[in-house]
Amino acid sequence: MSAGFRYLSQQDVDAAGGNDAQQAWQDVCDVVTLMRQGQAEMPAETHVRLAGDRGKAYALPARVGGRFNAAGVKWTAHRPDADDGLPQAMALTLINRADNGLPLGLVESGSLTAARTAAVTAVALHHAAPRKLKRVLLLGAGVQARAHLQMLSQLFPDLQRVDWWHRNPQKIVLADWSATWPLVQHAELSPLLAQEFDAVITCTSAAQPIVDSAVIKPGRLVVQVGYHEVNFAAIKQADRVVVDLWGDFCATSAKSLFQMYRAGEFNAGQVDADLSNLLIDGWRPAADDCVYFSSFGLNVFDIALASRVLACASDLKLGTLLPLFPEAPFSLES
Repeated sequence: MSAGFRYLSQQDVDAAGGNDAQQAWQDVCDVVTLMRQGQAEMPAETHVRLAGDRGKAYALPARVGGRFNAAGVKWTAHRPDADDGLPQAMALTLINRADNGLPLGLVESGSLTAARTAAVTAVALHHAAPRKLKRVLLLGAGVQARAHLQMLSQLFPDLQRVDWWHRNPQKIVLADWSATWPLVQHAELSPLLAQEFDAVITCTSAAQPIVDSAVIKPGRLVVQVGYHEVNFAAIKQADRVVVDLWGDFCATSAKSLFQMYRAGEFNAGQVDADLSNLLIDGWRPAADDCVYFSSFGLNVFDIALASRVLACASDLKLGTLLPLFPEAPFSLES
């Protein structure tokens, strides 16, 4: 049989379960265990600049063993100043088998990135929230915010209510909303922060903080997904600081916590826990703690999700199978 290389469009990814929050949750949990066991690695990113002041394209390589058996690289063009109606971040993930290096496929990864980010937030909501979740505030209306809404509807059906804010509320369009809890939209942010939320999730593209110390309340979890949404004063007032991982990216990342680190106002020793502590060691906050969770976004999760989706697409015969090394007397998927 001739070798094959599978290309998955966004539609193929969706059909292969790329947006399934439960599967993404399990992927993240399994990868964290593999990282603890030394069966995964994640080198630092490398990037080149694009036209404009803030644009860049960056490569994020990783390897993960176990059921994923994948080595790959996620290639993302970050286009914050683009005005063409297309996504500001455009991502593709190339996957090889980790055991023998054979290439398996190329996956459009915009929704996969959102799914794995939302899955990490789900872990934080489940393990790092000081109190049982009843009411959640979500900020933002882009791809990440919508993935978080989908995650909340799938994994947290017992919520009593979710409140949703975006600076341009006219952009919020809900079709066929089917969650078991009400979704309440708001146009003003400041008054919201004083209300009784068990968790606040920030999923905006804000380049400057939109959330100040008013977000810090006893018993609340604050999850920052975007770049620089939470000011330093708020982070300082949090009782606990939790991260998905602390790594060399602290020297370059635009995330609020890492900017704070480079400004000399935070150090790695102040981190109370990371994902492995939550999932493996059983770390939990006190009921009256305010917990700040900084979600960096680990590329090892991207490789795992893309590997799982490629395997499912192969079983379902989805995507476009391209000839690769046609002289090889075997299948790359064998």
